[in-house]
Amino acid sequence: MLILNIFLSFFKIGLFSFGGGYVMLPLIEKEIIQGNAWITHSQFIDIIAIAEMTPGPVSINLATFVGYKIAGIPGALVSTIGVIMPSLVIILILVKFLSKFYELPIVQSIFRGLRPAIIALIGLAFIMVAETSIFFDDLRSIGIAVAAFIVLTLTRINPVLIILGGGLAGFILY
Repeated sequence: MLILNIFLSFFKIGLFSFGGGYVMLPLIEKEIIQGNAWITHSQFIDIIAIAEMTPGPVSINLATFVGYKIAGIPGALVSTIGVIMPSLVIILILVKFLSKFYELPIVQSIFRGLRPAIIALIGLAFIMVAETSIFFDDLRSIGIAVAAFIVLTLTRINPVLIILGGGLAGFILY
């Protein structure tokens, strides 16, 4: 029963997560942490960090790691299948029909409405991660976050190097 519930939870998350992995964060928190209490908020933040550092789409990595934390390998499999299945079905349907209707004003209006909603969900995800990852009473963590942001916006340095630099800075400073 747990495996079925994991699948259904991640299917629902995948069905309503337009915009990628960061949009999923509030939905996963509501469904997995608040709704079912399968993991704690601090475990979730740790999983986010691992999912961001692991190659591949963040959304799939998140689902896989959360599913694994809840129910081991079977949980990882069903959560991953559950989260990608709605997108796969929707994409197959859209490919068939969207090419014919994409230029219609109503379709363009729908996409114009989806974009700001997705931005809002990404902003909420940012706030969730920032609240638990950046300790605002600790100047060191603020400094690491600001330095990483500046380097990412002003240079073409690979984000992997930024992550490694953040880990090194944490090792040195803490």
